[in-house]
Amino acid sequence: MTKLAEIQQAIETLPPQEQAVLRHWFFEHMEETPEMLAAIDEGIRSLETEPTIPIEEVRKKIKGWATR
Repeated sequence: MTKLAEIQQAIETLPPQEQAVLRHWFFEHMEETPEMLAAIDEGIRSLETEPTIPIEEVRKKIKGWATR
């Protein structure tokens, strides 16, 4: 098992509150890269130009996906 797989497995066993603390820590220590900023810009552009789905429809679809 790789070190990454071990870390992923350990994170999955954390209680939700500890996962939230880890998530906060991770984002506080994550550095912005040019690639990340470009991906964010692309996402914003796609929101402005691509069709979107109303949140109500997304919620209905999530229920169906979660039961599979």
